Amino acid sequence: MIISLFTALAQVCPAAAFTCLHAVLPSRRSHLPFPLPELLLTTTGARSGRPHTTPLGYVRDERGRPLVTGSAGGAPHHPAWYHNLLAHPMTEVELGTETFPAVAVPAEGADRDRLFDLVVRAAPGFADDEEKAGRKLPVVALERVEAEGAPAEATNLADKLLQGHAWLRHQLGRVRAEADAYFAGDTGAGLGLQIRQHCLAFCEGLHFHHTGEEMAVFPALEKSHPGLTAALARLRAEHVTVERIRGELEALLGDMAGADRARFRAEVERMTSELDAHLAYEEEQLLPALAAIPWPPVAP
Repeated sequence: MIISLFTALAQVCPAAAFTCLHAVLPSRRSHLPFPLPELLLTTTGARSGRPHTTPLGYVRDERGRPLVTGSAGGAPHHPAWYHNLLAHPMTEVELGTETFPAVAVPAEGADRDRLFDLVVRAAPGFADDEEKAGRKLPVVALERVEAEGAPAEATNLADKLLQGHAWLRHQLGRVRAEADAYFAGDTGAGLGLQIRQHCLAFCEGLHFHHTGEEMAVFPALEKSHPGLTAALARLRAEHVTVERIRGELEALLGDMAGADRARFRAEVERMTSELDAHLAYEEEQLLPALAAIPWPPVAP
């Protein structure tokens, strides 16, 4: 009975299902001698594209970020959730009573070793798992998604649009800043994993945002506000341009070791220029109409 109820709930809300399962089944905490506090990490399947929720122990670093470790109980291969977040860096974290979106960023090099030492001080069993696994256990920082300048609470569709735009601007600005810092150092060829994760999260978020506009927002506005037809046609054309640049950025991320740095920087700058102009025009044209549409939607 418990499992059948869990299965039904999981189809609707995976995170809630795992929360309920923890409450009624024996603890699924790790085998470590010093149990860690737990969170629920929901990733998007690398192959299936479906949500998967996993309970994981975590440690906070000096910046307050939750760190999760890809131990898999000392198995020789990285866990599935780790492969998922490499393919789709945007995740959902349920921590206590709080749920928030986060970009998953695996640590690299000396930073990874430093954070792993921090984890081992809290849970020494991870050192045993690493020796047993015969591989370096990945340490992943879950970085809360920020949207500076966005409305704190959305009461209408204009607010929701501004929240989405603020996140896109912030994430792209972060990619630019990280690329500048990374390229200024003596790091050899290619791109860093941190840049890759944030850039891929931006690209996926941008694609999702524009797909939602094309499928729902624009058709509804065409019916309710015929005077916006010309503006919507221009916005659709701009979507095509931005989507092409997004695809070129994603293609560069597919070969981190051999990525052309100069081309990557040029594509980020081109995206910044095109997207800034697009978002500004969209806000100028659509915000007055969207402000009259309540959020969350009111049932008819």
